[in-house]
Amino acid sequence: MKRFLKWVGLALLGLILIIALPILWVETLCRGTALPQAQAQFITQDTRPEARTYMVYPEWHIVYAYEGYAAALKTGHPHDFPYVKAITGFWSSACALTKKADELGDAGFNSKATIYTIGASFTLEMLFKAAYEETIGRLFALAAPSPQDGVEADMAQDYATFLQQTPWYKYDFPTWSDTLWQAEPVGLRGWERRLALSLEWGAKTQYAKLIASAAAGLGADELTMQVALRGPVPDLPEIEILSQSDDITIAEVPRYRIFTTLAQQIAQAGGQFVEIAGNDDILVSILTNRAWQSNADSKVISRLPRIGFEEDRILLATKVSALHLVFENLTPGTDQLEHIYDY
Repeated sequence: MKRFLKWVGLALLGLILIIALPILWVETLCRGTALPQAQAQFITQDTRPEARTYMVYPEWHIVYAYEGYAAALKTGHPHDFPYVKAITGFWSSACALTKKADELGDAGFNSKATIYTIGASFTLEMLFKAAYEETIGRLFALAAPSPQDGVEADMAQDYATFLQQTPWYKYDFPTWSDTLWQAEPVGLRGWERRLALSLEWGAKTQYAKLIASAAAGLGADELTMQVALRGPVPDLPEIEILSQSDDITIAEVPRYRIFTTLAQQIAQAGGQFVEIAGNDDILVSILTNRAWQSNADSKVISRLPRIGFEEDRILLATKVSALHLVFENLTPGTDQLEHIYDY
């Protein structure tokens, strides 16, 4: 018993170190120097910290990892997904973007606390999943596929889509567990998937309840933000005009994934952004395989392989006023605007 407790203690210590070391690395070694910033001219109320445009990317890295996982299941098995690469990609991007965020000012305690919390959870999840899928899961994957494999693939795709606009802890894991058990298992693989996925989704359900309670204590984040626009503004239900003077329109628009599509629609109508939530800098990601050059208004700060896909992901720091130029520089069929990271 003493020997068993000793090994349990060592295992727990190892897990604590796995969680603590990357957090300490980012917090102590990934620091930037604050640079002078221009003051907002048009939006001076309900502004958001400019540094958060960089600090929200690590959250989206997790979304993209689940997209890659769903892609892996379309053509292969869970053990085909690069779990360790997904973990290192999260922390390396958190480091690089923390340095950039420091140039724009303080992103706030909640932003860093969120990154460290989800980073720790993501790291542990990927490690546990890798430990199982690379051993027991890989062994059972040698058997013929079962309907449960199809349920897992469908759930992974649905989950990746859900995360584009909604926090993960609001996902309906229990319904997918019911679907898993309603499907008739075929062979050992079917029973193995039933048990393994039921345990995984059940654990996520309970953990989601804890995170939801913690999030409720912090208060819900705003779902909209104000933008200053120059030029024509399209008549869209997502855009609420607040004021107009001279050639500047102040409007309220939705945040998160919807904003990326909306920004393109505004640019296509001839509108140009002047400020977003009182800020003049913003982070954009482009999916492409071609070279992408920095210029006076837009600078490439990182180029990352897109897990599960052939394209690279370019993280582009750009001036808000140059967003329409970024859109114009996209080559149809070759480049894709993936996301605009609001605040």
